[in-house]
Amino acid sequence: MLGLRDAWGSAAGYTVMPLADGGDGTVAAFLDGGAAPQTARAVDALGEPVDVVYARSGPVAILEMAAASGLALLGDRRAPRLATTYGTGLLIADALNGGATRIVLGIGGSATTDGGAGALAALGLRFLDAAGAVLEPTPAALAALAAIDVSGLDPRLARAELQIACDVDNPLLGPHGAAAVYGPQKGATEADVAFLDAMLARLADVAAATTGRDLRAMPGAGAAGGLGWGLATFAGAALARGFDIVAKLQGLEAALRGAALCITGEGRIDRQSLDGKVVAGVAALAAAAGVEVIAIGGSVDPLAIAELRERGVTCVALIDDPRDRERAMRDAPAFIRAAAARWARLRSAPVST
Repeated sequence: MLGLRDAWGSAAGYTVMPLADGGDGTVAAFLDGGAAPQTARAVDALGEPVDVVYARSGPVAILEMAAASGLALLGDRRAPRLATTYGTGLLIADALNGGATRIVLGIGGSATTDGGAGALAALGLRFLDAAGAVLEPTPAALAALAAIDVSGLDPRLARAELQIACDVDNPLLGPHGAAAVYGPQKGATEADVAFLDAMLARLADVAAATTGRDLRAMPGAGAAGGLGWGLATFAGAALARGFDIVAKLQGLEAALRGAALCITGEGRIDRQSLDGKVVAGVAALAAAAGVEVIAIGGSVDPLAIAELRERGVTCVALIDDPRDRERAMRDAPAFIRAAAARWARLRSAPVST
């Protein structure tokens, strides 16, 4: 916005709306937009204590599983047969304790392949072996799963709306499932992948027998090691595109009505930007409202420019000289301001309707 003011001054009115796609930065976007920060004590994927900040806007809590169960927290401690989402369950419980009636959970960047068992255990579910003994909710222990006791599941989940921000369509099992596709990046060897897939299959079988619902083939069931599948199966969670959830909560569609121009951006604008990311989502809503879109990117892939132009998006690169890349990364706000001003000086200030 500062760059536009540099070029247009007060000739145009501006509305700033922080957005995200449900992944890293989603909580920050809501905090920047005025949501209240909440601090909770949780554990990482291997049980080490961690303090987590999430956002609260009225009755809505916005969480990121990566803040508790994320891969980035583990460094070189990756242990795919031991990592769990227990910490994410603690975050959900904290939001419920605070009176949240709607919980939005971004599930990108996970370190886990436990089918959400850890999170569900933190919320009161018990996993039992054939002798009725309680199992730890780790993949290693769940290989012996025989039954699931739902009697202790937090009853507040039935009264709350739980939304999972999920931007992938993988099923829970098989060559396109949680273990095969995402396991290796979490440290899983070929043997680990086979073990984890078999464990998830056992978990899905027992869950279906317990609940009468078999969601293993649901698009997105394999995201975040099956966390969305687990919460959908036992807590009635709904999976949706992250951008769609965030845009609705922030009121983007209404804000675009009558606007003359919409400016958005991304670190790198490329073909991935066309599928479920902020730029594509903004472009779709803006097109429906008849609003022109300018997208500023740290770098812009030429292959994406033509397709974005067909969607009504004009791309503006942050830098013209590749040698400025490192400087732009160090001082992104100044470069964004300069790029916006440079573009804005080429045209008259728009007038809203």
